[in-house]
Parts: sequence; C-alpha cells; structure tokens
Amino acid sequence: MKVFFLLLASLFIAACGGYQTVSITLPDGFVVNALVADTPKKQEKGLMFVKDLPENKGMLFVFNQEEEQAFWMKNTLIDLDIIFIGADKKVNSVEPEVPHSYTYTPDDEVAYSLGYGQYVLELASKTAAKHGVTAGAPLGFTVPDKK
Repeated sequence: MKVFFLLLASLFIAACGGYQTVSITLPDGFVVNALVADTPKKQEKGLMFVKDLPENKGMLFVFNQEEEQAFWMKNTLIDLDIIFIGADKKVNSVEPEVPHSYTYTPDDEVAYSLGYGQYVLELASKTAAKHGVTAGAPLGFTVPDKK
C-alpha cells in the first residue's frame, strides 16, 4: 500500500510540474499512459524518484529531431526498458531491463543506454517483451502540443 501511495505521489508531482500525458498503443494493443518529457528540465528528471512502475505507465522523451540519444540511469530506483523510436514512430531498438543505479552513484558506475531516435520510451522492466515491442514494430501515439 505504501508503494502505491509513493507512486501516486510521484505521478502527482510530475503532473503538477507541467507534464502532459500521451497514450501509446503497443504492438499487441496494450495501452501505456506516459508522461511527456519534451524539455531539457523534464528530461533530466525522468522517472528518478519512482520506486515502482505499473506496466501501463511510463515516460516518453520527445526530441526536436531524430538523433543519437544517450540515456544515463544515474538517479533511477527501478530497472527500466528503454525503447528508441524513430521519427516515423517505429521502434529502432529496445534495451531491456537496463539496471537502475541509486542516487549519488559515481559517474563511472552509472548504467546507460545508447540508441537512435526522435522519441525514447521508458517502461517498467520486462514490459516491452511482454507486449511485443521489438525493432521495426510501429507504435501508435500522437504527441500533444507543447504548453
């Protein structure tokens, strides 16, 4: 029960911080509601204080163009699937179960993931495999206009 309230508190804080949400349809039809990180400030914080993440929640990072992305997991408390998505909204690559690292981890011990895309989706670990998210798979979503 405590974890549930911590998750709700984290999502509430994020929502109050100006985050919009987007519904993302995975290849098997499963829908994920993701917070949209479309500014450097939102992207820097990511999901770093979330201690538990249900499979129908996540975060979508939106960039101005398709390019190489490096995701540093310095302040995450959970393992995540990191999905790199092209401008055409097809999956370029999936990094499953990227291990978390705790806050204040020295930089040389930080887990990170490299990929190419205009969008990066973070989901709870094992969600991508469970719902058929593989390279080449199309994902259905429309990014809301920036506020």
